[in-house]
This record gives sequence, structure tokens and C-alpha cells, in this order.
Amino acid sequence: MLTRRELLATGAALAVAPVRADEKKLPIIDSHTHFYDPTRKEGVPWPGKGDKVLYRPVLPAEFEKFTKPHGVTGTVVVEASPWVEDNQWLLNVAKDNPIIVGVVGRLLFSDAEFGAHLKRFAKNTLFRGIRANASEAKAALDDVKQLDRIKALSDTGLTLDLNGGADTFVVAARVAEKVPKLHVVVNHMGNPLIDGKEPPAEWLKALKTWAAAGANVFCKFSALVDGTRKRDGAPTDAAFYKPVADAVWKAFGPERLLFGSNWPVSDLYAKYETVFALASKYADAHGAKARAAVLGATAARAYRLEER
Repeated sequence: MLTRRELLATGAALAVAPVRADEKKLPIIDSHTHFYDPTRKEGVPWPGKGDKVLYRPVLPAEFEKFTKPHGVTGTVVVEASPWVEDNQWLLNVAKDNPIIVGVVGRLLFSDAEFGAHLKRFAKNTLFRGIRANASEAKAALDDVKQLDRIKALSDTGLTLDLNGGADTFVVAARVAEKVPKLHVVVNHMGNPLIDGKEPPAEWLKALKTWAAAGANVFCKFSALVDGTRKRDGAPTDAAFYKPVADAVWKAFGPERLLFGSNWPVSDLYAKYETVFALASKYADAHGAKARAAVLGATAARAYRLEER
């Protein structure tokens, strides 16, 4: 079997080289999953005990089992917990599970110990960055000490994930302007409402702001079913998602879009097979090279996975 590094390097090469029509083993990276275990002694801060779908152990063995038929070869796991030590817990899980090719941690720019925490976790090559809320990043840009902490991410070769609404694109563009070498990834396409109609004008305007920010800005082609807000079952017809998908594709293209499922949160709206099919078939329609990028190589570049 290929090592994590060999697998990622192969995917990056295939994305820039001509891809044969009969190529069946392209590396596929799900760039956005969450793993956690409520049965731990300390429990978990999220999800709540009342959530009958999400409140359960969610671990790599389950993910690997049901994604194998879809050809998924790796995942970047995003830490949602604000507890500092949960970054280490996730790195410990990753150590024993090769399906995890990267960990995006959770640290607060407002924490005076940010630098020490970052230095500690960055020693592990599986630690590929942190996720922050757009509001946190916006506040950090206006504070000298916090801005220095964002710059520390760039200096360490790590990536910043940002999560929020349409304004996330605008905040991300400001971050890219202030710290041009930092890789910045907007999560879940800025969380637009997906209702089969044309996207809101506010979201489209913000999207254009972000797309023009430069080559080091990326967008996760993720949370498609989540965007429908339909917990009784998201539509499986790809045409329903086309207005939003077309907009992000036009803004970013396959070289700056990366597939993510947002599993297990996606289970609230649709099965993984639906989530994967919607993204992969849309990318497929743009050709084998585009598919190789969106389903693997762009994630490898955004998180510098092949450079570890």
C-alpha cells in the first residue's frame, strides 16, 4: 500500500498531467469531516446529548468502511471543539488511522497562549492548520497581537479555515490581503441557503470579492445537502444544486475548489452516498482533470499535504 505521502504526491501529479479515461485509482480526499467520542471520560462539548443522530462515537473505522466503495483514500478532519486538548486527542486518533491525512485544529486568536499551543501542535506533521469563525478572524485583523498570530500560521506553513455566512468571503479576502502567503479556505461555500433557485445577491457579491483575492484562497465544495436545511431529506436531483454549484465553480474553478462532506453533520440531511455523488458527478461533468483536482489534488495543495 502507498504511504500517506506517496498517495498525496500521486494525486497532485495526476491533477496536472493528462488523465487517461481508464484511470480508476485517483486519490480521493474528503477535506471536511469531524471525529469525536462522547463516551470519553471528559465527554465532548459538541454535539449535545439531545441530538439523536450526532451524539454517538464518530470515528475513522466507521468512516473508512462506508467510504471505501466510493474510492475515498483520505480525509482532512476538522476539530470543532474549543477545548485545546482535543487537538491532541484528534492527533492521537490520526496517528493510528492512516485514512486521516491531515488535522485542522481549533485555537483562538484571542488566547494569549496561542503561540505556545501552535508551536506544540505544529511539531506533528499531520497538524495542517486551524479553523476559526469569520467573526473571530475579523476581530483579529483589527488587533495587532492577534494579527501576529494569524501571521504565525503562515510562517509555520499552516492553513486557515474560516467558517460563517456570506461575509466569510469578505473577511477571507481581507486576511489574504494582510497575509498574502497564507493559504485560506472558506468552509461550506459561505453556507448559502440552497433552494434550487438563483443564490441571494448578497452571497454572490461576497463570493466575487473572495474569488478575486488571489491564488492562495480556496473554497470547500462542501455542505451541499446541509445548505438545503431539509432535515426530512435533501433533494438527490443534481439540478437542484446547480445555481450555487455553478457560481462557486465560475468563481474558483477546480484548482481552488476542494470536496468536503461535512460528515457526520451531513447525516442530518442525506446519506454519504448522496453527498459524494452530488459533488463527484458535478466535477465529472467538467472532465477527468477537473475531477482529479476537486476530489483530491486541490486539498493536497491547500493544506500542503505533499510537502510534509
